[in-house]
Amino acid sequence: MEKQTNPSAFSSRLHTRRKMIAGSTMGLCGMVAAGVISKAQEAATGVQPSKTILMVKAIHHEEDFTASPQRIYDALLDSRQFSTLSGFPGAEIHNEVGGAFSLFGGHIIGRNLELAPHRLIVQAWRAVDWSGGIYSIARFELAPQGSGTRIKFDHTGFPPEKAEILEAGWREHYWTTLRKYLV
Repeated sequence: MEKQTNPSAFSSRLHTRRKMIAGSTMGLCGMVAAGVISKAQEAATGVQPSKTILMVKAIHHEEDFTASPQRIYDALLDSRQFSTLSGFPGAEIHNEVGGAFSLFGGHIIGRNLELAPHRLIVQAWRAVDWSGGIYSIARFELAPQGSGTRIKFDHTGFPPEKAEILEAGWREHYWTTLRKYLV
């Protein structure tokens, strides 16, 4: 008997994944609020709590391109193409799972954590000026959209004080340059 697949199953998994991310964010915000309450209790009692609460920020973009998912995937994971599109010669990208990369003159480094050809890139990603050992997660989901592609992008785990510069950097150094390159 042939197994029937539900075409909306994939989209409902994405919807659920988005709910999980949103729910996690809400939970983390609640933890931050609990930290504020804890500080008030500390001030009142003089007893310091033994836990640390961190403020967490995330970046989510959805960008449409006229190029195919294969062309975009290749541009993001090919050293020569990335050097050309970014305007920074010398990009080094080892395009296999576990492969290291160095971009933008060595300012951004990391490793490929998960690759699904022409569909998904997940990277441990960091700027070299961040504190030692801090890696964020950059996730590029490439979905065909007519003759083009929609990139659903999520960046999490970066130092919260870097959120604004990263937000601008993704737009300027990835999406804008990628659009120009793909013309």
